Amino acid sequence: MSQNRRPPAYQEYPAEILAKIPFRTMSLQERGLFCTMRFECWVNSQLPRKPDVLAKVLGLPVDQVSASLPAVMPFFEIVGDFIICPELENYRKHLDDRAHKLSEAGKRGAAKTNEKSNIPISNDGSATPTATPQLPRRPGRGLLVQSSTEKQSQVQSSKEKELRGDTFLNDYEEYEKSVEVGGYTEGNDFVRV
Repeated sequence: MSQNRRPPAYQEYPAEILAKIPFRTMSLQERGLFCTMRFECWVNSQLPRKPDVLAKVLGLPVDQVSASLPAVMPFFEIVGDFIICPELENYRKHLDDRAHKLSEAGKRGAAKTNEKSNIPISNDGSATPTATPQLPRRPGRGLLVQSSTEKQSQVQSSKEKELRGDTFLNDYEEYEKSVEVGGYTEGNDFVRV
């Protein structure tokens, strides 16, 4: 899982559990032990096999755990000195496999993207771009980032306007004259009527 942490929860399918006869025949106390043991198995993966140690871990009276344990054990498995829940272990493995596959797919996708962009990958796995990235065009607005040659040509054209006398002040004065005469403007072009 992300950040190398275990999954915090598991999906419970009540219909499956309720359909099983061993669960249906349990007493309320046995069902409580069943649920508590599953929670513990999810968090700690395993429980101690000995009833007295199990009771201490669960914080329950030894006599109640000993009396209820035989009814609960069809849902668990004994492995060495521990009790595990095979269903939860399979689910945990499924989540781990899924996370691993997603991670690998992401790495393959990043490699293809970097390959297409000609971005070399350093030894630590991070991409180091060789060129300045360009932002996509907005519809009808041109590039968001202009190249240095475009900027230079704009600077040159604005200097040429200043030399010709087409400054803002001249434009404003021209507008004032057109309004006095009864003209109107359309875009940046002045039209006299």
